[in-house]
Amino acid sequence: MKKTTSGHLSFIIALAAAFTLLWGAAAWAATSLTYSIFFPPTHAQTKAAETWAREVEKRSAGKIKISLFPGGTLTPADQCYDGVVKGISDIGMSAFAYTRGRFPQMETLDLPLGYPNGLVATRVANEFYRILNPKALDNVKVLYLHAHGPGLLHTKKPVKSLEDLKGMKIRSTGFSAKVVEMLGGVPVAMPQGETYEALSKGIADGTIGPIEVLKGWKQGEVIKSTTDCFDVGYTTAFFVVMNLRKWNSLPPDVRKTFEDVSREWIDVHGKAWDEADREGRAFTKSLGNQIITLSPQESARWKKAVRPAIEEYIKTAEKKGVPGGKSVKEAESLIAKYKKPSR
Repeated sequence: MKKTTSGHLSFIIALAAAFTLLWGAAAWAATSLTYSIFFPPTHAQTKAAETWAREVEKRSAGKIKISLFPGGTLTPADQCYDGVVKGISDIGMSAFAYTRGRFPQMETLDLPLGYPNGLVATRVANEFYRILNPKALDNVKVLYLHAHGPGLLHTKKPVKSLEDLKGMKIRSTGFSAKVVEMLGGVPVAMPQGETYEALSKGIADGTIGPIEVLKGWKQGEVIKSTTDCFDVGYTTAFFVVMNLRKWNSLPPDVRKTFEDVSREWIDVHGKAWDEADREGRAFTKSLGNQIITLSPQESARWKKAVRPAIEEYIKTAEKKGVPGGKSVKEAESLIAKYKKPSR
């Protein structure tokens, strides 16, 4: 009788353990996340996002599954942030510049402050956010940020001076539109996904952005010239954010995994931007497109021309209660910090 009771008890314990394991496995499998990305599938930043997602899955020991939706197929670029807030996607990557005015302090990063490359811009963006912690991002979990290399001018006709640029319709977004205006061009607002067609149909005479767009977005096929205007090199900051309710629902160990991997992937994205810039430059040269280097005197003219845009940003931000002056000083200080070669 004792043996029978003992056998029944062992069977019940084993059955309970099996149910526990099955329930746990089911719960893990249920944590499936969607990730909306506006970059096309072949873009270097989409590939960097893909490796980030796979690393999160690996380190979470199967508790997380992330499905990517590149090319704006889940939410368009300018609706990506709201899509995350509303839960249309669990994670989203897009540019702050696509919703100009919504993130006034983060717009500091997009000013023409002379970023030397994407790695510096990306490191600056993340530390800037960490130090200043703008309230406009309190309704999401910020995983990390990244930013492209210096924005340059790409046109259908050569631009060697401010006079050449005057009146030209230049595709731009966010604060880069103000840069175009200060330089004498006519800004035409649109996301990258619409730029190729706009250039090919004459809706725009050129575009301003990192040289990687010439390959990553194939825009080298519809322009003829690039102007290396490094002294007014701006960047565009991109966010990778998660729905706050979804974030809070994750267990502590999984949240730590996300934070650990995200911290490591800051430099992955920065280096990917720089490699993409190198490829973009080689690609446009292979098509026979011209690359123009401004003379020191002309470059100084461009730098002087855009300075009022920075001062205007500071005044406008201060009127809205945003510490514009402090933000600009912080960004300039961080650029100087990360420009220094590492030892």
